[in-house]
Amino acid sequence: MLRSQGFGFLVLYRGPLSRELKSEAQAGQKGSVDARNAAAAAKNEGFPARAIIFLDIEEGGRLPAKYHAYLRAWVDALERSGYRAGVYCSGMPVKEGGGVTIVTSDDIRNHLEGHTLAYWVFNDACPPSPGCAVPQNPPPPSASGISYAAIWQFAQSPRRKEFTRRCAATYHTDGNCYVPGDARHAWFLDVNAASTSDPSNGRD
Repeated sequence: MLRSQGFGFLVLYRGPLSRELKSEAQAGQKGSVDARNAAAAAKNEGFPARAIIFLDIEEGGRLPAKYHAYLRAWVDALERSGYRAGVYCSGMPVKEGGGVTIVTSDDIRNHLEGHTLAYWVFNDACPPSPGCAVPQNPPPPSASGISYAAIWQFAQSPRRKEFTRRCAATYHTDGNCYVPGDARHAWFLDVNAASTSDPSNGRD
């Protein structure tokens, strides 16, 4: 039904937290298993071969070595299963001290040279985010500050006050973002902009 209405897809698989990974060897094994499970689920749901499955990484900053071992195994096993890999991750700079900053998407990209990944980044800081806005001409993903991003999540519900002070007026007074016209405020909204109408290539 969604395909018939012209909707595209973002296929997302829950990634582990660092504390769930005990060692690089165990992380690599888990990455392979999770990738096979993700591919099987995508196939069962009717998503075609070569669709992009995004791994949901909720941690920001520099990822530990065991997480990169997980990611390498995830990407390789997903490719062997007939699908392509993407990551949903932070595109926001994090201060590490001593004048050093790190962006999670850059950290992943630097550790996975030679691997092809699609990047869905979140950066709800105002600026560059316009806040809880649904403009007729959405900003390109590169406006997030990550030039290689394919998708940019620029608003989240509830709003994160430490990052959205300058665009607080664009959110509802309860701190959430809602679909325009949602007078009952029934649906919390995260707003994204993508470089294509079907970022996971999930339509046949």
